[in-house]
Amino acid sequence: MSVRRKPRFKRASIKTFSFFLIFSAVVWVLVQFSKTYTQLIEIPVNYINAPLDKSISDDRPDHVDLQLQDNGFNIYYYKIFNPQLQVDLSKAKQNNGELVYTLQNHLSDIEQQLKIDFENSLIVQEEIVVPFQFKKEKMLKVEPRIEVNYAVGFSAEESVRLKPDSVKVSGPEKIIDSINTVYTRSLKLNKVNMDLNGEVDIDTSGLGQLSFYDNSVGYYQKVEKFTEGSAEIAVEVTNVPAGLNLAYFPKTVIVYYQVNLKQFESVSAADFRVICNYREVKKGDDYMIAKIVEKPDFINNIRLNERRIQFVIKR
Repeated sequence: MSVRRKPRFKRASIKTFSFFLIFSAVVWVLVQFSKTYTQLIEIPVNYINAPLDKSISDDRPDHVDLQLQDNGFNIYYYKIFNPQLQVDLSKAKQNNGELVYTLQNHLSDIEQQLKIDFENSLIVQEEIVVPFQFKKEKMLKVEPRIEVNYAVGFSAEESVRLKPDSVKVSGPEKIIDSINTVYTRSLKLNKVNMDLNGEVDIDTSGLGQLSFYDNSVGYYQKVEKFTEGSAEIAVEVTNVPAGLNLAYFPKTVIVYYQVNLKQFESVSAADFRVICNYREVKKGDDYMIAKIVEKPDFINNIRLNERRIQFVIKR
């Protein structure tokens, strides 16, 4: 008895069928997308150039409605990529605690941003109304965070100065009243051998609700050639109880200091005073701590070769 086999489709027939099926689907999609549709699309709004003296409310509109009449391809583009509309608040009018941005007055700019033609499309809203509150203004002291490492033989008599040393800011009253000082961004300068004169940004991190009228300040410092000097100074002991026979050593210490080369000859041992305060001696200690209590104002990097002064009490 013969077995009847099931007919099989030829592979060539399946490929031909698949091709025409896919081709038909593509043609159908192209035809459908080529048709003109009217679609309402939400366009996100991004606000720029807000007035520095105004705090913009969080209740501001976050989008506008665009009624777009176009082919399916362009509508699909807007739905997928969803371009933003930049609203320049410096061009808005102020009215009773609100900034009013009239869209009809800026159609050419909107057309360029969104790449649309308003002959067949329109924005449903006539204007964007943004509530605001006036900010409080205040001058804040700026402190430098500038680390200067000088080249060998160079230094400065004064610290780094800022110009201006204060900046004007505006913001919510609660924040403004809680802050008096801001800082520059950290800056490290190495091997400095000439006068400093530059600009550094203000560190506004964590202060996003404040508006700064200036975002940077200048810094400067006079850098000069310095040299090291030394002087031998007698150690004085103060507040020794009456009748206490105190012997201490060393009797003198060496003071090392850095001084402007031009003023080197102006420094003498008589300009220094080194003392030990016996009242500051802790119980059981057999030494005192030497301190420099007098020195010329124009020297720096001052140090002693010996700070511990040993002592014994004679009976």
